[in-house]
Amino acid sequence: MVKVLDEHERTMAFAEVALGQIRSLKQTAIPRNYEIWYVYATGYNAPLNKIINETLARHGKLTEADLEQIYDTYLSHIKTTDRIDKVGARVIGEIDDVMTVLSNALGMTGTYDASLSGASEQLSSASSREQIKAIVEALLRSTGEMRETNKALEDRLTLSKNEISNLQQSLEAIRAESLTDPLTGLGNRKYFDRMIGMAVQSALAGDEPLSLLLLDIDHFKSFNDSYGHLTGDQVLRLVGLSLKQTIKGQDITARYGGEEFAVVLPNTALRQALTVADHIRRAVMAKELKKKSTGEILGRVTISVGVSMLKQGDDTDALIERADACLYAAKRNGRNRVICEADPEYAVETHNQVA
Repeated sequence: MVKVLDEHERTMAFAEVALGQIRSLKQTAIPRNYEIWYVYATGYNAPLNKIINETLARHGKLTEADLEQIYDTYLSHIKTTDRIDKVGARVIGEIDDVMTVLSNALGMTGTYDASLSGASEQLSSASSREQIKAIVEALLRSTGEMRETNKALEDRLTLSKNEISNLQQSLEAIRAESLTDPLTGLGNRKYFDRMIGMAVQSALAGDEPLSLLLLDIDHFKSFNDSYGHLTGDQVLRLVGLSLKQTIKGQDITARYGGEEFAVVLPNTALRQALTVADHIRRAVMAKELKKKSTGEILGRVTISVGVSMLKQGDDTDALIERADACLYAAKRNGRNRVICEADPEYAVETHNQVA
């Protein structure tokens, strides 16, 4: 009992802190904001606390746009595991219910079988019309009960089939979310690793061209240092949006990690890949970065891009390593540019790395 009271008092203290923060900052008391401040009060999500403290120290407040971005980045994706657990529990519950119904049906089948055996013996020894009539009436009752049991089993199995189908769709949706970067809406690193492996195998097996772009945001650290991590997140969203608008069809886009992105281009030779890379670079540079909380214009974002093309005998790691070396060469040669493994800058870069 004491432990229950301690837990009650502890969680109530978190709740009071959360409501106190909402009240002092004059925020709307909606579930999203309460959840943000409750998690903040627990201290369990260190990155969330860090971004909140930094933003408050810088601006003295959190706007609705700030709160929405914090929730999307630091909380919404954490719910995926909980949702998988809940769907799994519902599947297990459905299986348990069906097993109970099947067990009852088997019991009824056994009873009906015994009734048939008994009726057979009784009929062989029946000596009057009344006895035979009574035996047949008992058989009809048993048959009716068996029919009702089978109908109930059929209905329950149909219901379970539909429910499990719905749960399967829910799991598919959750699986898709588990492969998505919550900040940009692109595929995440897990998605990239899975898809590039499949794309490389397919290209090598079919002797088809395949190119890889690795993109990195120029001077990204300075955005975080100058304007805060929320603005840095906005920069990442901007690049993600540019990729969504530029890359279509069978091409694969993902947030590779940090401020780095990747694009896999099946059936695409090096020259075509360079054209795609430059379109992306120009699309990013064309967008003006505006700070959500103040409307302040912060300038334009640029990216550097490294491009490699699959060769016979390559594996995934070799393809990525060459694209990464090209990206590094683009950074060293002034940024805001595209460099591929056919460029002299790449040759110099690899020579320096060997040296």
